[in-house]
Amino acid sequence: MQRFLIVAGLVLLAAGLLWPWLSKLPFGRLPGDISIQRDDFSFHFPLVTSLLLSLIVTLLLWLWRK
Repeated sequence: MQRFLIVAGLVLLAAGLLWPWLSKLPFGRLPGDISIQRDDFSFHFPLVTSLLLSLIVTLLLWLWRK
């Protein structure tokens, strides 16, 4: 558990430092992401982005445990 928390902290630190470049990636704007905009209301749910990130994290954790 300690190793996981350290690795998770380092990943979050790296993501924070690389944010100017990571924000230019198309995550959150993929086909299949739900976005509704009305006059006084906007709703955005990144469905496909969530599935893709979940798949990547699952694969990384699976490889890490091997």
